[in-house]
Amino acid sequence: MEAYIVDWLNLLVRWVHVITGIAWIGASFYFVWLDNHLELPKEPGDDAKGVGGELWSVHGGGFYHAQKYRVAPASIPETLHWFKWEAYTTWMSGMAMLALVYWYGAEVYLINPAVADLSPAQAVGISIAYIVGGWFVYDLLCKSPLGSDTRVFAIVLMLLCSLLAWSVCQLFGGRGAYIQFGSVLGTIMVANVFFVIIPGQKKMVASAMRGEAPDPTPGIHAKQRSVHNTYFTLPVLFVMTSNHYAMTYGHEYNWVILIGISLVGALIRIYFVARHKGQASLLPVIVSVVLLAAIAAAIAPRPQAAGGVIVNFDQVRNVVQARCTTCHAEAPVHPAFPAPPMGIMLDTDERITAEAARIHQQTVVTRVMPIGNLTAMTEDERQIIDQWYQGLQDP
Repeated sequence: MEAYIVDWLNLLVRWVHVITGIAWIGASFYFVWLDNHLELPKEPGDDAKGVGGELWSVHGGGFYHAQKYRVAPASIPETLHWFKWEAYTTWMSGMAMLALVYWYGAEVYLINPAVADLSPAQAVGISIAYIVGGWFVYDLLCKSPLGSDTRVFAIVLMLLCSLLAWSVCQLFGGRGAYIQFGSVLGTIMVANVFFVIIPGQKKMVASAMRGEAPDPTPGIHAKQRSVHNTYFTLPVLFVMTSNHYAMTYGHEYNWVILIGISLVGALIRIYFVARHKGQASLLPVIVSVVLLAAIAAAIAPRPQAAGGVIVNFDQVRNVVQARCTTCHAEAPVHPAFPAPPMGIMLDTDERITAEAARIHQQTVVTRVMPIGNLTAMTEDERQIIDQWYQGLQDP
């Protein structure tokens, strides 16, 4: 019953996370697009009022006229819409999922003894330290002299993100490492909103309401963090979907793949931001395509000869029953799984044969199963699976 309740909590929290994430990313992308499409106001009176740019658009059968003030209007309207709870609820639901899946289930999803022999308490403690420490390091960098040089800061940030990717992959199982990387970046994004963007906006509003000329500095800092957030978004989205693709996180060089695909996400965002400004170059797209093609080629499974070794199916059945059916059966006995993961059952000869390609991919090629090697599958047993599968391909 406990696993069933946790599954329901997981479903509900994941649903909230997806909904609020869409709302946050949608609003963020829209305002970046809006900023980059603003034109100088056509009416002289608007310029005199402090309007720095405007944009006309049509959507849903109506016309919209958006104006952005250089600093603030002469008087603050009674109704002023803020965009913050989308970010906060995305982070809170994301942390709830991290706790439910990766902290509560640390032995299954976060720890891999073959990578680092950690206790659940140690793994969770390190995970929290990364999340908190990541924000402090990033925030201090933004406030340092490096923060004023966009290009130098971008290079330093890329190097630190690469170090983050490498280090988490040395501590956690691949799936958990990828989520840890995304959790650090996601926390930085929402902390930017909570500690910098919203407080800066509140200061500007308070000054305007007192009839004072607002200090533009908080707005400049908020803009910097907002730009950083837009480049973090696609790498974080990749990480949040990566658990479906063991070929990435399960690879020997999973940290290189993580860095490469994260860079691709940032490059794609660079292209679209430049395109919004009318300065689009195809170079980021070309580099992204080349990087993805190189990654796909590098991690593609290499066909191997069976080597003439004959494997009796009884040997395969014994391995699968000992190492896989704890979870992949009609009635799993592992307490973390009230139902077989992804509906895959391997408790009969017919089911084992039908899933031969998947078994080989997960236990031999990516080596992500058994998850966290919970059932201690040996190298000899992986060889049995490999020889059996190769024999099926070359009868």
